[in-house]
This record gives sequence, structure tokens and C-alpha cells, in this order.
Amino acid sequence: MKKEGDDGLPTGWRSVPLAALCQINPPLDRCIVNDAVEVNFVPMRAVESDGAGLVRPELRRYGEVKKGYTSFLSGDVIMAKITPCMENGKTTLVPNLPGAVCFGSTEFHVIRPETGISARWIAAFLVQHEFRRNAQRAMTGGVGQMRVPAAFLESVSLPIAPTVEQELIADALDELISDLDAGIGALDRVRAKLKVYRASVLKAAIEGALTAEWREQHPQSEPASDLLKRILVERRCLWEAKQLRTFEQQHREPPKNWKAKYREPAPPDATNLPVLPHGWCWASIEQLISEVTNGFGKRAQVSGNPRIVLRLADVEKGEIIYDHPRRINCTDGDIEKYGLIEHDLLVVRVNGSPELVGRFIFIREMPERPLFCDHFIRARCVFRQTAAWLRTYADTNRFRHYIDLKKVSSAGQNTISQAALFPVAVPLPPASEQDSIREAIENQLSVIDHLEIGLEAKQTSTQALRQSILRHAFSGKLVLGGTNRDSASELLKRIAADREQRTREAAAAKRSNGHKTRRGSSAGNRTKPTRNAKSKDKIDRGHIADR
Repeated sequence: MKKEGDDGLPTGWRSVPLAALCQINPPLDRCIVNDAVEVNFVPMRAVESDGAGLVRPELRRYGEVKKGYTSFLSGDVIMAKITPCMENGKTTLVPNLPGAVCFGSTEFHVIRPETGISARWIAAFLVQHEFRRNAQRAMTGGVGQMRVPAAFLESVSLPIAPTVEQELIADALDELISDLDAGIGALDRVRAKLKVYRASVLKAAIEGALTAEWREQHPQSEPASDLLKRILVERRCLWEAKQLRTFEQQHREPPKNWKAKYREPAPPDATNLPVLPHGWCWASIEQLISEVTNGFGKRAQVSGNPRIVLRLADVEKGEIIYDHPRRINCTDGDIEKYGLIEHDLLVVRVNGSPELVGRFIFIREMPERPLFCDHFIRARCVFRQTAAWLRTYADTNRFRHYIDLKKVSSAGQNTISQAALFPVAVPLPPASEQDSIREAIENQLSVIDHLEIGLEAKQTSTQALRQSILRHAFSGKLVLGGTNRDSASELLKRIAADREQRTREAAAAKRSNGHKTRRGSSAGNRTKPTRNAKSKDKIDRGHIADR
């Protein structure tokens, strides 16, 4: 066990500001003169979360990146300063890359360790959760554009060990974290296999393979074509009832032939559709829903007794979570138009993630009747049972492929429209078979859900273990101390001396350059004749020739 000093650190260690150990965002003496030279470029996406390293750096021409981007060198530490990249731990030691200079996103801070300070030591400190929480509290700027200021980095204190001990601890960290990452990689591979298994279950469900035996035992069940006919009749009845309510609210008599204004939903395009099991039929989403509405656009929160308005932030794993709802004042008309009822479907209309846009959320029991924001489309099915089937179909690879083709991407947002959803062809089983399919899916997916919960618990424990390893490293409890007799105090003195020497050399170089410039300017005035002097010289030489 190491002895501790008065500050709780091992003997020979010191706690000092980061600025005493590193240069923060240092200027770069750019030695490249040709704009066509290719240099390494590191976009934000190339830096892995949780300090996992740097992947896929790009090559760009120097002329494209020399202005407006962050410059750094191999051996520097780069850290994302903008939310949420900083909170995600996008910090890494820049490995040895070809070329003298690297460039990257403007949202990086550059930390350049002084001689005797291990860059691995600095990078490991910056990915600790405690540091990230403190950095998040120090952020400045507007919503969505919050950044860690350089002043925070300069002032943050960290423990520093003698150089040899830094390297010993960094080596131990590399070995332990590497083993931990290997375990996480194994968990990720299991998770990927479960994802494939889930997709295969859903595929078997919509193709009828899960209930092939059920169909043999129930040959007399109502075919889906008859179910579709009932849906279409009920759909028209719901439309007529809604029109009559509107006439009544407006104190109007229904006009002549008003029922003729009803528009029959279009059936799906049957071209290239696969053959369905006996008793099934194809239907379009438009045929299966009675109404569709984009969400409530009001944003401001007000006092009084406002209603819950569901947002994307309230969706977790395809379910609505009411832990931190937003409430907005609204009228009775707003509630009538945007209020949700059980078995409604919410479709994610717009999202930054292409994986989330077009996802269906099935509305279950609610604490009160909420509204929904305009990031969603609400689809209300004619029959409630059909809503559950549509929710299942929306998770299949076939439907997700359709969404990928039809979504519109602009300014970092992905959008799907009502019109794009209407023609989607849905395989429709008989009503009684839908119940059997849902039961079979629940039996299969409940096993997957149980395994995924266990994987998440293991993932959480690995993250906790990673942070525990880092805490032990920076408290001097990870390895035994080095055999050197050096101390952090002596290291800090050398760093201070090196900085002072660099300052003197820079000042001397500046004076020397200034002196040369002045001498060059004076000499030029003496040796380079002015235009008038040249003219006078020509005149004088002309006079001599005349004589």
C-alpha cells in the first residue's frame, strides 16, 4: 500500500491544473506550403465514444482544410467540446498518422502534453464520468449548441504522478481496458444475433409461417378478404358520422349528395407482391385506418391546467414514458383534434436518426388523455385489433426498407409523410389468426426481451467497471509505484523551466526577425533607386555622352 500525502494522493504525486501540464489549443507552425498536399482529416464521427479510439480518418487536400478547421499533431489529445459529443466521451489520443499536421472538426479542443506528461494519462483522465459531468455543468452557449469553454480545461485539476509511474499505470490501463473491450465486443455480437433472431421471428409472422399449424386446425375461419370488406364498410360509416357531427356543430343541414364526397381508399399495388397463405389478403394502410393527422404545433408552456403533449423525448424503446411530460395549455377543439385514445398509432414523422423515422408506437393505457406534437403522425385504425397488427408489421425489415426508400432527408432531419404511408401494402391475416400470431410472437420475443435485459445489465456493469478502473488509476491504487526517485514536483519544475526557455527563444527569434526586417528595409532604400533617381541618372548619363 502506498503512503499518502496530506492531499490524499500517493507520496510524490501532485494535484495541479491541466494548464500546468499541457498546452490547451496551441497554435500550430504550419510547415505545408502546397495546397495540393493530402493531409489527415478527423471528422467528429471518426472519434469513438467513451475514449474507444480513432477510426476511419479521411484524406483531404491541405487547401481545403487549412482555414476554418482545428489543427493538431500526432500525440495530441483531442476532445469534443460540443453537446452531446462531449458527454458521450468523444476523446482520444491521436495516433501516429502520416504527415506532419492533422486537421479536424472545429468542435475539438486540442490538449498537447508537455515533455514528461503521458498523453495516455491525460486522455484517460478526460473520459472519466466525473470529469464529463463537471464539464457539462461548465458548458456555455444556446440550446443544442452548448460547448465546454477552454477556460474550464485550463483550470480543471488532476492528479499527476512521476513520469515513470504515469507510463506504468497507462500500460496497466491499456491492458485492463483492452480485456474489458473484448468482453463488450462479445456482448455486442450476442446483441446482434438477437436482433437477427427478432427480425426472423417477425418475418415468419408476416409470412404466416408461425401459424401454419393453426391454419390447418381452423380451415373454416373468416378469410381476410371478408374482414377487409367489413373494415371498408365501417370506415365509411365513421366518416359519415364525423361529417354529421361537423354539420351539427355548425348548425347546418347536410347538403344534398354530401355522402358522395367520400373518397374510397386506394388498394395496394399488387405488382410483384409475394403470394400469401390461404385466407390472407393484401391491404393498404389507407384502407385500414379511419383518419390520419399530423401533431399539435404549439410549443410554449403556460400556467393553469395544461394538457400533456407527447414528444420524441417521451418515447423509449417503442413505448410512451410519462416520467417527465411537457404540458401545454390547449382548447377543447385542440383536445378533440389531437387527443389520443387507446389503440391509436403514433408514427415518428421527423427525426435526426433514419433508424427512428417511420417507427410506430402503440398507445396503451394512459394516465390521462394526452395530445401529441407535430413530430408525429397519428393513425387511427378502423378496428383496434388491426392497430396491433400494423404495429407488428412496422418493425419488419420489409417495412423498414420501404421507409428508407421513401423518407426525405434535409438539414440533418429525416421525414416521412402521410402520403408516403398510405399506399404501403400490408399482408392481412384473418382476424382470428391475428390473435394466434400475436400470441406466438409474444412467446418468441419474450425470450429475446429477457436476454436483452440481461445484456443491458452486463453492459451497465462493464461501464461501471471501466470507471472503477479509472478511479483506481488516478488514486494510485492500480499498480505499485515506480522505482524511480523522481517526484511530480520535480517534473513540474522541469516543465516550468522548459516553458520559460521556449518563451525566451521565441522572444529572441521575434527580436531577430524584427531587426532583420528593419535592416533589410534600410538597405533597400540605399541600394534601390527611386523612380526620380533613375530619371536623374539617365539625364546625367545623357549629359556625359553629349560631352
